[in-house]
Amino acid sequence: MELPRTLMLLGAGELGKEFVIAAQRLGNRVIAVDRYAHAPAMAVAHHSEVIDMLNPDDLERVVNQYQPDFIIPEIEAIRTEKLLEFEARGITVIPTARAADYTMNRDRIRELVVQLGIRTARYQYATTLAELVTGAATIGFPNVVKPVMSSSGKGQSTVHTAEAVGQAWDYALQGARGNSQKVIVEEFIPFDLEITLLTIRQWQGATLFCPPIGHRQEQGDYRESWQPAALSPQQLATAQQMAQQVTGALGGAGLFGVEFFITPTEVIFSELSPRPHDTGLVTLISQNLNEFDLHLRAVLGLPIPQIELYGPAASAVILATDYAQSLSYSGIAAALAEPGTELRLFGKPDARPNRRLGVALARGADTTLARAKATHAASQVQVISG
Repeated sequence: MELPRTLMLLGAGELGKEFVIAAQRLGNRVIAVDRYAHAPAMAVAHHSEVIDMLNPDDLERVVNQYQPDFIIPEIEAIRTEKLLEFEARGITVIPTARAADYTMNRDRIRELVVQLGIRTARYQYATTLAELVTGAATIGFPNVVKPVMSSSGKGQSTVHTAEAVGQAWDYALQGARGNSQKVIVEEFIPFDLEITLLTIRQWQGATLFCPPIGHRQEQGDYRESWQPAALSPQQLATAQQMAQQVTGALGGAGLFGVEFFITPTEVIFSELSPRPHDTGLVTLISQNLNEFDLHLRAVLGLPIPQIELYGPAASAVILATDYAQSLSYSGIAAALAEPGTELRLFGKPDARPNRRLGVALARGADTTLARAKATHAASQVQVISG
């Protein structure tokens, strides 16, 4: 394949920013598109556009204007039927338009996984509060309620009693992307470990895997991740087989973030994202090729000769605690004082409580030490409201 190519990124957040940097290092032209101005990836892209990605006319306009070789979705709230149209015109959608359509809706990907015979949590859907009350009682308590369409854990809650179902319904709708009024209630899995297996599908060539990434969530969103996660050889082989099966059914090329619950007796499918994963930010310090490099190489059909883990590493998020219209930071020097520690501040234009504004990265002699270093570095950074 000759370079450069024109890549249109639909969704220009912090993951998109790192992808743009990887793409530009190999000379590609990138257009960053999002629903708000000054999104992180817009600061490093060649061109940027602010549109409503649920509006088919807006999507049509920017695609016609820039004529991209590749359309690369980074978020869920996109009018996916337009992606099917663009693909029919000869534009490559990553991983495919069909895969993007499936994975932007939890109901479709969950049903595909069940059809493949892959173990997942028991679940039911609800489009009204009454349906959710019935579904939660059928699944049993505790259970997990989340929107069918969302990202980064938005709208997700663990429900322990029947009295809490109404609050979970309201929270799920608040966190939903787009105009979806459909939620899913799932069996609560008492797992020992939750992992992300970064899975790389190539246009031609074997499916590849990064060493597994452990992660911890709060309020449905990731707070820290570490690599490698402590899996037995059998658990890792099972997760890889399941990830290869489901990504193979979706087709196309690119990096997928496939999440699993690990229990003493089972490996259970949880979620799938057809793009770099937030927990995979740890690969910015842990690997020779980070998840964004790998996604780009897979998309462009470039060789991936070796994925090398440098050693135990971890990430810890830096969160906003309040609303702010402009931002600055203190504590940067303190955060970077310890060897083997790095920071990535995303450059978001404003803040709200619990919005992810950056991540601390660290290497250590083992994952416990790496996690402690990353968490300490993140705690040193203070967000100052402008």
